[in-house]
Amino acid sequence: MVFSSIIFIFYFLPVFLLLYYLAGKKLKNWVLLFASIIFYLWGAPEFVLFLLGSTISNFYIVRLMDRQTSPINRRLLLSLSVTINLSLLIYFKYANFFIDNINFILSTLNINTVSWVKVILPIGISFYTFQSITYTVDVYRKVHKPLNELHNFILYIMMFPQMIAGPIVRFIDIADQIEKRKERIEDYISGFIRFVIGLSKKVLIADVLAYEVDKIMLMDYATMSSTTAWIGIVGFTFQIYFDFSGYSDMAIGLGKMMGFKFPENFNNPYIARSVTEFWRRWHITFSVFMRNYLYYPLGGSRVSTNRRLYFNLWFVFLVSGLWHGASWNFVIYGAFHGTFLVLERLFLLKILDRIGKIPSILITFIIIVLARVFFRIETLDDAIIYFQRLFDFDFVAFEWHTKLHFLFIMILAAVISFIPSTKLGVKAETIIYKENLSVKGYITYSMVAVIFLLYSVASLTGSGFSPFIYFRF
Repeated sequence: MVFSSIIFIFYFLPVFLLLYYLAGKKLKNWVLLFASIIFYLWGAPEFVLFLLGSTISNFYIVRLMDRQTSPINRRLLLSLSVTINLSLLIYFKYANFFIDNINFILSTLNINTVSWVKVILPIGISFYTFQSITYTVDVYRKVHKPLNELHNFILYIMMFPQMIAGPIVRFIDIADQIEKRKERIEDYISGFIRFVIGLSKKVLIADVLAYEVDKIMLMDYATMSSTTAWIGIVGFTFQIYFDFSGYSDMAIGLGKMMGFKFPENFNNPYIARSVTEFWRRWHITFSVFMRNYLYYPLGGSRVSTNRRLYFNLWFVFLVSGLWHGASWNFVIYGAFHGTFLVLERLFLLKILDRIGKIPSILITFIIIVLARVFFRIETLDDAIIYFQRLFDFDFVAFEWHTKLHFLFIMILAAVISFIPSTKLGVKAETIIYKENLSVKGYITYSMVAVIFLLYSVASLTGSGFSPFIYFRF
């Protein structure tokens, strides 16, 4: 079940909200927990017992760890919890990748390959694992006490608004809200408005782009013109932003309807003036996780040599690439970004600062577009061919007259993506995302939101099923 579906918007969500608002304070978490389990059952029923079992185990391991006075025992239990979580992620997400590579090597050496039953990837396994790790590490670091109730911990891990594709909610950011939170009518309304903003991004922009981008990506790359190749990958670059930021908006909005304040996940990433800045603006909760739970433990920037600093940066992004998917293209995707972060530390940032705002934004955007080739295209051979098409300079006219809707949405996506770099854009964004409105303001915003909701639903009925890109992670 996805947020941008008729069954979620008209059946699951209204029934859930009705039961949630009618329930007393002590029952609200239970209602949300059962709804979250049903939500996950709908998409991956075979994995619910596995998730519940591992979550329950983690709860008691961490509680035992918190009671230990011996530093050695605490570290052992920390290692046990983290190892269990990472082992599950490695098995489900990377077992097929490892076996395929081993079999490739064996076949090259004319040795019998390993027989293997393909492992099915559970939906949202990466986000589930990361949140479990933040709970364990935050309790170990004593930044917060563990939760007292098992059902509240399961709720933290499996809460349906953000379990499948984030944002990654660190335990310290939400621990107090799980056990006690304030619910205001203003939050219900602003949450609904934020949900509709995300739905509109997904359905009215990302899905329209996806329809044409997918057709381009199914073409024969060897005969593709440079014009088509650039349109395809630039279109995908906008598509993935509006798809993923749309999901995050919807998740944040749903959380607000229940009194939760989830962290922001995007901050106009395409106006970044460097790759370093881009990663402060793109998938923010993921970047924060990698910084706090991998980069800092490696030593971060507090290391004795610049060589070690550059290695830490590059390695973190190598891992982040592999997190996005079990293929060599994702490894290259991470290494590509890591290399530019190192280059920026060495000299590139100074150049980008000197050339001015607009050129640095455009150069950074082009770098991000090129990286998306490895993200979107499944095999390395195809990615190389696609790169060749990009730089063959075989530019021919594109049949825009038959794709006017796609052209309009491409222009709209570009305007929305880049206009926040201007004063007008900043003002417009402030108005769109404004909170703490007057009564008249809430009424006006709600009426506009209802119009966009109906328009999005009308578009959904004709477009069919369109899952979020990050569901596969």
